[in-house]
Formats: sequence, structure tokens, C-alpha cells
Amino acid sequence: MLLKTLRFITWPALTGLLAALLILDRWVFPQPGPVEAQTREGLTTSYARAVSAASPAVVNIYTAKLIPTRRNPLLDELFYRQYGVPPANRQRVERSLGSGVIMSAEGHILTNNHVIHEADAIQVLLHDGRTAAARVIGTDPATDLAVLQVELPDLHPIALGDSDTARVGDVVLAIGNPMGFGHSVTQGIVSALGRYGLQLSVYEDYIQTDATIHLGNSGGALINTRGELLGINTLIYTGNEQSARGATGIGISMAIPANLALFVMEDLIRYGEVIRGWLGVSVAPARGLESGAGRQVLEVTGVAEGGPADRAGVQLRDLITHIDEEPVVDGRRTMHRIAQLRPGDRVSITVVRDNQSIELEAIVGTLRQSPSV
Repeated sequence: MLLKTLRFITWPALTGLLAALLILDRWVFPQPGPVEAQTREGLTTSYARAVSAASPAVVNIYTAKLIPTRRNPLLDELFYRQYGVPPANRQRVERSLGSGVIMSAEGHILTNNHVIHEADAIQVLLHDGRTAAARVIGTDPATDLAVLQVELPDLHPIALGDSDTARVGDVVLAIGNPMGFGHSVTQGIVSALGRYGLQLSVYEDYIQTDATIHLGNSGGALINTRGELLGINTLIYTGNEQSARGATGIGISMAIPANLALFVMEDLIRYGEVIRGWLGVSVAPARGLESGAGRQVLEVTGVAEGGPADRAGVQLRDLITHIDEEPVVDGRRTMHRIAQLRPGDRVSITVVRDNQSIELEAIVGTLRQSPSV
């Protein structure tokens, strides 16, 4: 009888104890996270797959430029007196390096304009060791971008990402040719978006990252963890009087967004220049006026006579609040947006005049010289 009683008491107690241990193990005791679980399996976090996918599309660029040497008038005169003929002009070769990204199977390569500016010879070294002379398809100093082309088979264009979806905090990788070492990869995060004010190009809208880049990285790829292109590495901020494209950075690097770079590249390939939209107005933030959520209201400070805005009825001191029914954020971004429209496109402009909201429609023209809206 006693054994039966103990049996009825012991089994429920053991069952309850086991259940309690399972609950503690599952919900109370710390559980191994994804990194710990991977480590137990002999794996670690790695971006090798992304780098392997993107690296064949990143090239090293070597340029040479002939620079006339300074002449000494006294030595020239002595040479002429001795030999009766003027001395021959002498030149020295100035070499520099950079990086580029293969964008098409036809051999189109995106790089920075300052990498190949005034170069007399451009040589491209591929990831697989092949080399080729490159010709310049077009340059766009306004964005510091250039398009080259090489004639080689079996090229591997980079996969394109959407730079508009980049977020602060995203992990990014920079691939390039720092200091001439060859392919090198650094890791960082997106530190900020829409950076401007460095005054190194007209259309500044940089992705800021702390991925380390050095001299020679310019023109290389900034990729996401899937190996897709997010930007073209362009410059570093030095915090002093050195060139922002110089040798030593302080963890602040800038890249041109891939979407903007693609827009420029397609125009340079198709037209040999970038065709930008133009409204023909000059604007400035209206002091003391905002349209909410930190958005600006732009006051029209100038209207080009006979320009698209003039024909649409825009007047001096009008307050522009919306473009194509989207609130104006700031004048710089509005200028960039208009520049990426095509001549002939129709755009609606909402202005406030004498406390009344007026809807106008303009036909976008072609920007020739001035980068104004």
C-alpha cells in the first residue's frame, strides 16, 4: 500500500521537475544567439561571398600624363651658342593610379573624372590579371564621374544595388586599389546620406561611410553585403587643408550614389554628355517660412527670360512649395531632381502668391551652363 502511495506521488513530482527544467532551459537560461550557434558549427560571420561576387568587376587604373619641364633661359642660351640650334623641349611623365568598376559586358567602366583628368594614356588591370588600354567615352566634371571602355572578352559587370534604399547603419564594403597595392577590401557602415557642402562638385549628394579608403581607391566600388554596387568611392575628408582626395583620412569617406552614377553613365554613353533638365529659376530658402516637418519653402529670386518657368507663369518672389505634388525639401535636392528630368518632360509647380496657392505646369528645358534650377 505504501509503495502504491509513493508511486502516485513520485511520478507527478518527477514529471513536474522535468517540465520546470525545460522551462528554465528554454526561457530563463541565456540562449546562444546566431553568432554563437554558428561558432559552434565552426562558422563565423563573413562577407567573402559578397566580395567574391563583386571583385571581378573592380579594376585598377593606371594613368600617365606628359608634363613639360621648366626651362632655364640661361642654359638654353648657352646651348644655342654652342650648337647653333635651340634645345629640344623636354617632358617628364607623371603617373597616378585609381580604381574603376566594370558596368557592362561591352567593357564600360565607371570611375572618377579626377582619376583620368588630362591623362595621355590609361591602362586598366583586371582582377584576373589581364590588362588593356582604355579609351575615354565621356566625362562629367559636375559629378566627378567618367566612363571608360576596354575591348576585352568575358568581362564580369557588377550587380547593381538601389542606392535609394541605403540606410544609415547598413554594413558596406569598399573595394579598390589603395596606394597601388592591388585589390583591397575594407568594411564599414553607412554613416550618413545626402552629404554635401564639400564643394568638390556641383551635384553633391554623397553616401558617407567609415569604410577606410586611401589614395588609389577613388573610382572603386562601395558594395552592400550582397555584393551589389551602392556607390562609387570618391573622396575622403581629412579635416585639414589637405586635398579631400588625398592620402590620409579620419574615418569619413564619401561615395557617389550608384543611381546617380548610372544616370550619368547612360547619358555619357548615349550622348557623349549628360543631358540635364532645367526650369530657369533661381531660388533661396524663404526665411521664417516652412511647409512642415522641417521642409523648406523656396522663394523665387530670379527667372530666366523665356525659360521654362517664365513661360509657365512663375514670377519673382513666388513661394514654391511643391514639385509634381511632392513637398519641397530643400533647394539643393530640388535642383538635383530637376536636373535628372528629361527635356520635354512636364512638371507641375505649386507656388504661393499673394497668400493664394497656384498650380502651374512647365515643360522642362535643357541645362547648358548654369547649374541653377
